[in-house]
This record gives sequence, C-alpha cells and structure tokens, in this order.
Amino acid sequence: MNFHAFYADAAPVVTCIVGAGDFGRSFIAQSERMALLETRIAVDLKAEAAAASLVAVGIPANRVKICTTAAEARAAWNAGDYLAVSDLAVVLDLPIDVVVEATGHPEAGARHARLAIEAGCHVAMVSKEVDSVIGPGLSAMAAARGIVSTPVDGDQPSLAIGLITWAETLGFDIIAAGKSSEYDFVLDSARETITSNGREIPVPGFGALAYLGDRDCAEIVAARSAGAAALQQRLVPDLCEMTVVANATGFLPDRSDFHAPIARIDELATIFALESEDGGLMGKPRSLDVFHCLRAPTEVSFAGGVFVVVRCTDEGTWRLLRDKGHIVSRSGSTAALYLPRHLLGLEAATSILDAKIHGMSSGARHPSHHADLVMMADIDLPAGHVLDMGGHHHVVEGASARMIPAAALTDETPAPFYLASNRRLKRAVKKGEPVRIGDIEIDETSELFSLRQRQDRHFFGEARITAPA
Repeated sequence: MNFHAFYADAAPVVTCIVGAGDFGRSFIAQSERMALLETRIAVDLKAEAAAASLVAVGIPANRVKICTTAAEARAAWNAGDYLAVSDLAVVLDLPIDVVVEATGHPEAGARHARLAIEAGCHVAMVSKEVDSVIGPGLSAMAAARGIVSTPVDGDQPSLAIGLITWAETLGFDIIAAGKSSEYDFVLDSARETITSNGREIPVPGFGALAYLGDRDCAEIVAARSAGAAALQQRLVPDLCEMTVVANATGFLPDRSDFHAPIARIDELATIFALESEDGGLMGKPRSLDVFHCLRAPTEVSFAGGVFVVVRCTDEGTWRLLRDKGHIVSRSGSTAALYLPRHLLGLEAATSILDAKIHGMSSGARHPSHHADLVMMADIDLPAGHVLDMGGHHHVVEGASARMIPAAALTDETPAPFYLASNRRLKRAVKKGEPVRIGDIEIDETSELFSLRQRQDRHFFGEARITAPA
C-alpha cells in the first residue's frame, strides 16, 4: 500500500489523548512530527501530569494551559495553546475528531469511551482492559452513530488482526495466530541463566533444551516451562490482548489458559503446527496463542511482535521461500509469517487516521462477541476477600485468567476478569472454580457493568442479571 495515496488530500485529524503515561507520551511525541495529526489536548487523572507529558516531548511550557472548566478550555483552544485537563468532559465541546483512550483503567476507560461516543467522536481504544469486557458493545454503539471504535496499530491486538486478515485475504489456511510476550527470555548458556524484564534466574541444564531439533515438541515445551518456572509464563495482559483479537476475528484459543510455550523464533512453524498432523501443540486450526521468545543475548528479538502459522499448500513454492530464509517447519507442511515489532504510540496514528478519514476500524467490520476473559480461583478465596489487582502484569493474588466462549452475564456465569478485579467477594470461591458474577459486589454506579449489560442485550437479548449488590 502507498500510504501517501491512501491519505491523499485529507485534512489533519484532531485528537485528544486520555492517559498521559508511556503510551500517551509516545503518541504525543509522534503526533508533533505528523502533518496529518494534531494533538493539543491531554487528559490525565491529574492535569499537572498531562501538562508534564506535553512539556516532556518538547512543547514550550508557556503554551501548555491547565484548564478546569469548559470555558477555560475553549479560550485556550482558540488561542492555539495546548490543553491539560483532569476530566475529558471539560473538552468534549471542542472540535475533536478522535478520542484516544489510553488510561488502562477499566472503569475510567468505560466512562471515557461512552462520553466520546455520545459526543460524536471516534474512539481509539488503547485500553485493552476495557476492550476485553465491552469492546464489541462500544463498536456497536459507535456504529449506530456513524462513527468508529477501533483498536490501534502499535499494540498487538490491531497488528495481529491485520496480519490474520491479510493472510485470510490471500487465501492462506491459518493453523495458529498470536503474539510474543512483552519480554523475551534471554538465555545465557555459559552462565546458565535466563533474563526477562530485568530479572535474572538460574536455569541449570537449560542449555540442553535450547534447540528443538528433531525432539518431541510437547516434551521440550514442558521441560522448558519447568526449567524456567520461576518466571511468569501466563500473563493476564497477554490473554487480554488475545481476547480483543478473538472478538475481531472469531479465532479462539486451543486451551483456555493458552499453551504459552517458551520457543525460538525459528521453531514457531513446528511448535504451533497441529498435533494430529505434524506433532505440534495445536489441537485445532484457527487457534490463538502466545509464546515467550527464547534467544541468546546476541540474537534478534521478536520485539513483542505478532505471527500466523499457515499450511504450506504448494511444495515447490515453500521450498523456494525456505531457501530465501522464511521459517518453514521441519516437516515442510507449515510456515510462520510474522511482524517483529509493535511501536506503541509511535505507530498508533494509522488506525486513528483510518477511523476519521475512511470510517474504518482496525477491528471487526461487523462487531461480534466471541470470547470473554474471565477470572479463575487458584486457591480457596473466602467471602469478604478483595480481588486486588496490581502491577504491570495485572496480578490478582490467588487468581488467574482464562479465555472462554462469550455469553451473556448471569449470576452464575464467570465474571470478566477486569469487571471482577478490585471488587469484594460476597461468597467464597473454591480453588479451580471461576469467580462468578454472583460472587462479587458490583456497585450500581459501575460504568463498566452498565455498558456490559447493554452489550449483552445487543448480542444476546435481554440481560439476566438479578441486580448488583
């Protein structure tokens, strides 16, 4: 595609970034370099933090105005200044084309998305936590108003959706699709250590597992997992992102907690092949999964990228492609095609331009609800326990996440992970059982819960929840 032609003669798109953390800062910084994007409004829980992010990317401090009212915001806008505010509602009467929601906060993100759609703004949903619970409903709400709610390039869901639909358009038969985890597993064979996300662990004897060779995939994957057991290998954010992909594509995981193998890049086509045909891990085609990129310190990273594994349907073609360096399985029957990057806010603008200029979402053309990310008890959880969620990996002590087929919420259905997080249990949950909607206290003011009920009515008919408590 020639992107200059695709966006030819378009007027600049005016955006408002909500959430001025790492993603927000990178988005503002790239926006300043783009003729087609104008980002003069930043929203954060504290307006001072939004102002600091604007200044940090090189905007003169005297051009950044902290605004607390709509009148102040209008005056600053008309003066050509940059605006820093603590509440999105203060700026929604300004000529904003796209609201970029990047707070990562489920309740706040739900409110921001609703406000933006009601104001007639497109929504770029960076907050996968929100998208995993109500993304299909937000897309339907936006479509009803002739606007778009979209995931964003620069994050794995949109990039994976793009790669999957590209492969489908070209007629490839997809066995598996997914992403690498955020941080590689870097093996130092001489020192017998693995380093990931700044943490180093000893892995005596792991060097013998460093290469798959002609050995059994399941056995090597299990041995690697056991050898690196001190590192987390099933992370909630990874499953969350793949839930967004599932709802856009209809692909579902082969197992609800994913295989999540530790694997080298050149092993993907073999490990993510079908078990029944090629001795891989996959029990069925069109399955979603993640992997932890195993590499030496001097080897290239997968960089949090995305992949598809496809059937090799023409032997001669794939022999040629293997000779050119493409990753073909040891049996020659599958190949891995991949995009080794995700550039966060530096790359998000293409989805935003598509939303405004072409009325296109990077997600599904027609919103559907295929999957839910739910919470599972890993220990006995007593009544009164608070499901506190914390850290970059969204850890809830004593609980983990699973992806299951979507359903309307009832008191007895498993609760979406980010709807259950940070709530108190009304009743005990036994180890190995899902946390159900009826198990948790949900305040009737919950924006996330209200929008999820609306989504359920849209896709499944009348809501069947008794009442929040």
